Order: sequence, then structure tokens, then C-alpha cells
Amino acid sequence: MELAWLEDFGALIHAGNFSRAASTRCVTQPAFSRRIRALEEWLGVELVDRSTHQMVLTPAGKRFAVIAETVLRDIEHGRREVQEIAGTSASMVKILVTHALALNFFPQWLATLQAMTDTAIPIQLTADNMGTSEQMMLSGKAHFCLCYFHPGAPSVLDGAGFQSISLESDALVPVSAPREAGGAPLHALADDAGHPVNLLAYGAESGMDRIVSATLDATATRANFTTVFTSHTLILARMARDGKGLAWLPLSIVADDLKRGALVRAGDARWDIPVDVRLYRPRGRQSPSAETFWKLATA
Repeated sequence: MELAWLEDFGALIHAGNFSRAASTRCVTQPAFSRRIRALEEWLGVELVDRSTHQMVLTPAGKRFAVIAETVLRDIEHGRREVQEIAGTSASMVKILVTHALALNFFPQWLATLQAMTDTAIPIQLTADNMGTSEQMMLSGKAHFCLCYFHPGAPSVLDGAGFQSISLESDALVPVSAPREAGGAPLHALADDAGHPVNLLAYGAESGMDRIVSATLDATATRANFTTVFTSHTLILARMARDGKGLAWLPLSIVADDLKRGALVRAGDARWDIPVDVRLYRPRGRQSPSAETFWKLATA
């Protein structure tokens, strides 16, 4: 069995079809298909149901997907740990942070942790969307992921291979520029679903999009939206201040704008979405520096 076969299988699951997976692995589709076949022959089971036009895993394939992810993640963590012990690699703690938390929450929280210890812990921060962050965590390319959580839109990191702690409560609130200073919202939510409301939306790979979409789908209160712009939190906040539409934004980010009147609430408290800031990590033991960081975070 070759480690590359596990990586191929992971690429297939992520891509959803053989063609895209082969492209990400930089091989031809026939060669990629042969490698998946080789993995199946080594296991003695079929992982992919080839009787359908879509890429569908067999029951054995679904189970092995979890096993393969765990093996790859543990190998990557083990490699970094032994390098750290041998002194051939810096004791770098790699943290994935979603865009909404990268500039506001994370620096203040990190300063609080660093004030609790005399030992400097080198940090490598990567800000990205939730979809990419999940895949990096699943493949063992980071120690931690900091993101928003809502029970109606769970992450794959809420599975058995990871654990998390809640660091702070927040809320996503619908906001808009005012029609005039101190006035009503330029883009207001209404129960009658009449005129469309210009929506400033999150990208499909964003965890915020999952949270907002899941909450709106589950509520009896409806509104008629027209998506006019898609981006991440800080850009949406700027567009909302410029009067381009309505956006659900973290209260921690727009509190000052609401206080100054640059933004106003576009709907009452029924439209607020409570969320938690969560720190995720694999359940298995990580490098000494990562474990030290986790102890600080949970203190």
C-alpha cells in the first residue's frame, strides 16, 4: 500500500469526481483511476460505486474515508512532532482563522494567551474560508482552527476526530446603512416578502453562509432577497456602510458602526443569529508546542 493512494482517495472525496481529482493530483484521469483501483485491490473491497454516473462511495468507502483522513492527519502531525523534538523544525503552531475573526478577535485573544506564559510560542496564522480550513484540518496541515459555530450548521470538524472549546459568544445581526442620519434602514427586512431586499452575501465556501442560510431556511419568518454582492465579512461590512445592501455581520465587528450611526439594524431581534467563537483541534496528541498552546487556550 502506498501513502499516495490515501491522498488520491482524499482528493477524490473532496473533488467529487475523478476528472477534477486527477487534475488536483497532477496526473491523467486513467492513471488516477488505476491508483484508486490499486487501493481497492489492496483493501479487497470496492470504495466507489461505479454503477452510477455520479461519484458515490460504497458503505465500505464511506467508512474508509474516515480512516484514511485519520491516518493522513496522524502521519502529518507525527512528522511535525518528531521534527520538533529533533530540533530540525521550529516549534511553530499553525492556526487557521476564518476571515471574520482574523483581524478583530484573534489578535486580542492571542495577546491574552501570551500574557499567561513566559515562553514564546511561534504562531503561523492562515486566514481563509471555512471550507478550505476544514480540508486543511482533515489533512493534518494545521494544529487548530478558529471559527464561528452555530448548531444549525455543524462543521465536519464536529465529527469524532476533533474536539473544540467555546471561547466567546457573538451574534450575526442584519445591518444596513440608514436612509438618513439616525433614520430607518435603507434596506429593511419585512415580513410581507414584498419588494426584494438587496442582500450582501457570503461565498458558498464560507461558514457564515452556511449559518445564515441554515437559519433562514429553518425560520418561519420570510423575506424576499436578491443577492447583489458576494464576499467575506470585512468587505461586506464596507459595502453595507456604502448603502449597497443588507448583510448579516458579527455584532463584535459592527458594534462601533451601530453606535456611530454608520449602520443601523435592518430588522428586530427575531432576525439575530447567536453564534459561538470556537477553537477546534484533532483529538490525537499533537506537537509539544501545540499542546502547550491548547493548555493556555483551555485555562
